[in-house]
Amino acid sequence: MMQNKDAKKAKKQEIIDAFYFRHATKTFDPAQLIPEEDFRFILEAGRLSPSSVGYEPWRFLVIQNKELREKLREVAWGAQGQLPTASHFVVILARRDVKYDSEYVLNLQKNVKNYPDHLIEKLMPRYKEFQESDWHLLDSERALFDWSCKQTYIALGNMMTAAALIGIDSCPIEGFDYDKAHEILRKEGLLEDGKLDISVMVAFGYRANEPKYSKSRLNLEEIVQWVN
Repeated sequence: MMQNKDAKKAKKQEIIDAFYFRHATKTFDPAQLIPEEDFRFILEAGRLSPSSVGYEPWRFLVIQNKELREKLREVAWGAQGQLPTASHFVVILARRDVKYDSEYVLNLQKNVKNYPDHLIEKLMPRYKEFQESDWHLLDSERALFDWSCKQTYIALGNMMTAAALIGIDSCPIEGFDYDKAHEILRKEGLLEDGKLDISVMVAFGYRANEPKYSKSRLNLEEIVQWVN
């Protein structure tokens, strides 16, 4: 039992250390590349992430093409240092075709999750109510897309934590002109004819410099309220 407690304590410390290690890396060492097996581990952390009603509404575009990176750099003010230097640069796309009865959702349930037909028929009215009445996701295309984007941030967080656990740096990026970035990826044929669109970007690699400031956050007591 003591060994189990010690192992749990060590694991908790390892995770907390990873959160202290992680910082929003602005410039990476371009000479250091992430080994393929390590980056697949990061992608796997994204793939295995949870999503609302299990719709997995994401795609991870790993942008290694230098010309495409430069096009994105011109419209991404928040990635000026990261795009030229990151070992791997990912644009996380969110799905637009996640209506409860869409071809994407039905294929996911039938051919990926292997739900039997009677279960799909049972779930459909429940998910219809969830999207239509509970969360008003069908009020507009934007509402449904924003819901998908929320799910991608779960994958984003898991990918950055997985990276930090094995000593790899990262930086999440929202600082870009959405319309212009959308148009770049659309012209490249990467948005599946409008079924996908940009949610967030994230760079991975190894820091060129140590952070200037130590990590600071609000105290736990300031952000947690117990309701007993």
